[in-house]
Amino acid sequence: MSLSAPSGCPVIIGGGLAGLMTALEMAPEPVVLLSAAPLGCKASSALAQGGLAASIGGDDSPALHLADTLAAGDGLCDEAVARRIIAAAPAAIERLEHFGVAFDRARDGAPQLGLEAAHSRRRIVHAAGAATGSELMRALVAAVRRTASITIVEGFEARRLLVEDGAITGVLAAGASGELSFATGRVVLATGGVGGLFHDTTNPLGCFGQGLALVARVGAELADLEFVQFHPTALDGAQRPMRLISEAVRGEGAVLIDETGRRFLADLPGAELGTRDAVARGVHRHLTRGHRVFLDARACLGAGFAGRFPAISGYCRDAGIDPALDPIPVRPAAHYHMGGITVDADGRSSVAGLWACGEVASTGLHGANRLASNSLTEAVVMAGWVAKSVTASPGMGRKTIAMPSVPMRPDPVLVRSIASPALGVTRDGESLREAALTLLPLAGGASPASDPAAVALMMVVAALRREESRGAHSRADFPLRATVARRSKITLVEALETAAALDATPLARSA
Repeated sequence: MSLSAPSGCPVIIGGGLAGLMTALEMAPEPVVLLSAAPLGCKASSALAQGGLAASIGGDDSPALHLADTLAAGDGLCDEAVARRIIAAAPAAIERLEHFGVAFDRARDGAPQLGLEAAHSRRRIVHAAGAATGSELMRALVAAVRRTASITIVEGFEARRLLVEDGAITGVLAAGASGELSFATGRVVLATGGVGGLFHDTTNPLGCFGQGLALVARVGAELADLEFVQFHPTALDGAQRPMRLISEAVRGEGAVLIDETGRRFLADLPGAELGTRDAVARGVHRHLTRGHRVFLDARACLGAGFAGRFPAISGYCRDAGIDPALDPIPVRPAAHYHMGGITVDADGRSSVAGLWACGEVASTGLHGANRLASNSLTEAVVMAGWVAKSVTASPGMGRKTIAMPSVPMRPDPVLVRSIASPALGVTRDGESLREAALTLLPLAGGASPASDPAAVALMMVVAALRREESRGAHSRADFPLRATVARRSKITLVEALETAAALDATPLARSA
C-alpha cells in the first residue's frame, strides 16, 4: 500500500539523534519520520555515554577544539567543514536544551564539563553522568511526539530507494504488518553506522549499514569507508552489543593494566588519553600477545565510581564486577564509522533529492579518526543545516509509483564472520583480498546477506586500495603513512568491478 502524506512530503529514515533533530528542525514543514523500531529504541544514539564536544569552558575556544579535531583526524579532515561545525557547537547545546535535554551542571549552574582522549580542554557536555544518549532520546522523542507536523511511522524499515532519471522518487518500506511505499522527491537518511557487521561492537546489532546499502543500490558515491573507529575499552564479556566503558572514566584518571598489574601503555603519547586509534591498537597488541587487559579506576574514583558513573557501574555489577574494588576487563570493539555517504556542506548526496545526516554521512569532520564526542555534536549541527536545505528544495508533485518487488529483510550474520577478521583493528592485503572474493557473490545476489555484503565489500575494497596506515586504518603490510593524505571515494559498481578483477588474478589469492 502507499501511505497518504502531503504532496512532496519529505521522508526521514532513522529514529536516532540525527533523524529526530532533523524532523524537529523542519517543523512546521510536514515530514514523515520512518523508524524500523519504536523511536529511541535500537539506535546507537541511545547508548552514547560521553556526550557532546563544545568549546564553552572559560579556558577553551573554537580554535583549540579545531586543533584537537584536526590532530585526531590524522590529515584527512576537511578543515573548512570542521571549522564551521565546531563554531556552531555551543549553539547546538542550547538548541538541545530548548527541546528539553537536561545536561549535568555544577553547583554554580555552569555546565559540568568532562575530559576525553585527545582533547586539550574539558569540553564534553554530558547528562546523567555517562547516560547522555538516554537523556537525549528521552527529551527528543517526547518533543517529536508532540510536534503535529511530524508523521511518525514506526515498525517499518526502508528496503529500497526509488529513483527515476537520477533523482529520488520514493521509498519502499516493509514491516511485520505489510509493505508501504512513499512517493517523495526528498529523502533524508539518518540510519546510523556499521557496527553490526562486527562480532565485537558497541552498536546495536541491527546497525549494519542499511543506509549505505540503500544509497549504494541507486549509485550514490561514498567516502572513507575503510575508517572504522574501535573503542579501546568495551566491557569484555559475552553480551552483544558490548557495554561501553566511557572514555570519560579514563578522563577521570583510570589506567589500563594487564593481569600482572603493569600499566602497559604508560609510554604511549598521551598514555590512556592518547587518540582512540592508538589506544585501541595498543590494547589489541597486548591481547594478541596473550595478555588480558583491564581498566583500573580503583585509585582515582574508588567508592565514588557509582556516583560519578551510575550507568557504567550498573553494567559492571551485572557482570559481577565492582569498579570500586575490581579492575574492569576490556577489549576494543567497533564503535563508530568515520566513512559514509559523500555529502556537501548542507548534507546533500550525489543523488538528487537525497540528503544524509549523522553517522551514515561523511562530512569530512572526522577524517581518519574521530575526536571523541564530536559525533553527537556533528549530528545536531548538521540536522539544522540539512533541515534548511530540504525545506528550501522544491518537492515533486504527487505521482503514483509502481510497487517493485520487496527485497528480503537483510541479515548480517553470515557477513559478520567475513568482515570481522578482515576489517579489524589491524588489516593486511591478503585477508582483505580473500574477504572481497568471498563477499562478491553475496553482494551480487538476492539473499538476506546481499545488502550487508554490499556494504562490507565496499569497505573491504576501500581498505585494500589504501596502501598505508593512517588513523583508524592500520595495515600490517603497509605500516607507514603516505606522504600525501587523500580521502577515498567509491561506488558499489566500482567495488564489484574491483573484486571481480581480483577473482581474475589467481596470483593475488596465492601470493
